[in-house]
Order: sequence, then C-alpha cells, then structure tokens
Amino acid sequence: MELTTLGESVSEARIFRGAAARPFLAPRGVFVAGSKLFVADTGQNRVFVWSAIPTGEFADPQVILGQQALTAVGRNAAGAVGADTLHYPSGVWSDGQRLIVADAWNHRVLIWQQLPKHHAQPADVVLGQPDFTSNQPNVKGIGTAPDARTLNWPYGVFSDGQRLWIADTGNRRVLFYEEIPDKNFTPATAVIGKTGFTSRDYQNHEPVWPYAVKVRPDGAMAVADTQFYRVLLWYDYRQAFSRPADVIIGQPDFDSCGQNQYGLTPAAHTLNWTYDACFYREGLLVNDTGNSRILYFAQLPEKNNQPADVVIGRPDFTTGSEYSETLLGTDKALYWPFAIITSGNKLIIADTGNHRLVLATLHI
Repeated sequence: MELTTLGESVSEARIFRGAAARPFLAPRGVFVAGSKLFVADTGQNRVFVWSAIPTGEFADPQVILGQQALTAVGRNAAGAVGADTLHYPSGVWSDGQRLIVADAWNHRVLIWQQLPKHHAQPADVVLGQPDFTSNQPNVKGIGTAPDARTLNWPYGVFSDGQRLWIADTGNRRVLFYEEIPDKNFTPATAVIGKTGFTSRDYQNHEPVWPYAVKVRPDGAMAVADTQFYRVLLWYDYRQAFSRPADVIIGQPDFDSCGQNQYGLTPAAHTLNWTYDACFYREGLLVNDTGNSRILYFAQLPEKNNQPADVVIGRPDFTTGSEYSETLLGTDKALYWPFAIITSGNKLIIADTGNHRLVLATLHI
C-alpha cells in the first residue's frame, strides 16, 4: 500500500492481513476492547480474536469462532446451523469480557457471556431465533412480518456495556434492549425507525437500510443508513423512539437519496454507500464506503448536508473510488472500507475491498 494515499491526517500506517495460512477475505467487522482485537472475516464465515493487536502483517488468532480449524471457511461450518457456526458475520462488539456478533445471514445475533477461550466455542445466547438450530428471516421465512423478537439480516451491533442496539437491516429498523439479554429469543424493549414492532414499510424520514449503529457516552447516536446514502444523527438516542433524526449527513433533507447527490464526483458533503460511523473526540468519523474514503466532522454537525472537515484515504474531497492510484490495482489505497473503530488516537479500518485491515495514528 502507498501509505501516503491516506493523507496527512494519519501517520504510522500499516497493514494487517490476518493469519498467513488463510488471510482475510472481505472482513466487514472490526472492534477493539482494551488490547484485544476482534475481526469478522465475513467472506470466510469466521470471527477472530487476538489477545493483543498484532504488530506484523500476519498473525494467527488466539480464538477462531464459527470454524474448528484456521483454514476452514464453509458457511455454518459446511453443515447445519448451530450455536458454534456462523454465516456471513458482520458487526462485532466486546467489552473485553463479553462478545456480541451480528450473524447476519443466519438472521440472528449471538452473545458469549464470557469471552471465548477456544476455537468454535458455542455462543450462550441467541437473539432473533427461538433456538440455535433455526435461521430463517423473521423465524418463519421470507415475507413474514417482524415482531419484537425476530431479525432479518442484522448487520450491526453496539452496546454501552449495559444496553444493546441491533441494526436489524432487513427489517429497516434498529432494535433497542434496555439490558444485554441473557436468555434466547428475548424481545426488544423498543424499536427505532418504526411505529411498532410488526411494521417493515418505511417512510423517508425513517432508517431505510440501517447497517451500523453507534452511541456516544453522552447519548448521541449515529445510524449508517446505507440505501439512502446518509448517516442519521440524534443528539440523544432516547429521542429516536419518537422522532426523526436531528441531522442528516450526506443529504439535504429526508426525501433526498442521491448517490453523491447525483454528482459525477463526490464532495465534502456527499456520501456513497456508507456502511459505518464512529464517534471520535468531539466529532464523528463516517465510513464513506462507495467513495473509498473516511470523512471526519470535528464537531457533531448541527445542520443537514454539512461538509466534512477532513478526508482520509483520498487526496481531496472530489476524488472517488476510481482514480490514478487504483488504475493498476486497488491495493495502493483504501478500497471499499466497511468498518472503522478507534482506540485512543489509533484508527483501524476494515479495508474490505482489499481483504485487509489498515491501522494508523490519527492527527485530527
């Protein structure tokens, strides 16, 4: 990678590709808890746990979830769904003691109440399904209406250590649990983006395809609403149960949904297939996946369509995914990054299109 393509807002950038025997394939989830690193190796149906953030380009994980062996990659471990299998895992969260994984194509969320210590360790709790051997959307299959206990393509999870939010993407909503459940098939406490638990139809002011959700300690909440090329921001997550977002990032109003606002090139205020966001210091990092860049807002935006202050991954705000550094291959620069997380002043990017993580130090 030409590390200079990340820009002047980062330094000490390096690449991590996972295990040498079987490197990452389209990793879509990354999280850090203390010194521990968690990666959803989505394309190979695995979640990896490292007890410390690796310092080299390759390192074997201490724990592999979803597979018995490092080189095994089959969906649901090439068999039937169970408490120890995964199919297209995406979002991950941990506090270093517990682990929560969005097992997206099994239409469920798995919870380990204690951090797994051995390969293919079974999960303790399943949400979205009545048991570990069920995996249909909304339990009864495609076309079934959701309820407070069901899930359909849940891609994102987040917790503050007490409460839990799930981006129930296929049901076009975010589910909220007042406490992290300790029993299977626990119903959600409340729903964000719908007037009730059984509705899937949407209005433009609601999350249309919520892929990730993040909540700041003071209660501010960001939802990456992929299909409308925007991020929805509430200054207090409790207000989201009863009213639309306070601010829209990437669009001028709730009815607008243009890819880069129908421009031929991106700009400082536009987005293209955004899949994640991450609070950092007083502001917000937005993963602008389709433009292969990360935008930083130094303060939480106060109005719709506000331009970003910093761009990471591209030389300027008007350069998109395809440019001179990607003409002969995408590996010189970021390419379709799906997830971002910070740890102190460290930024970790799931550089999904290049099948790797990029780690760097932030200077913003």
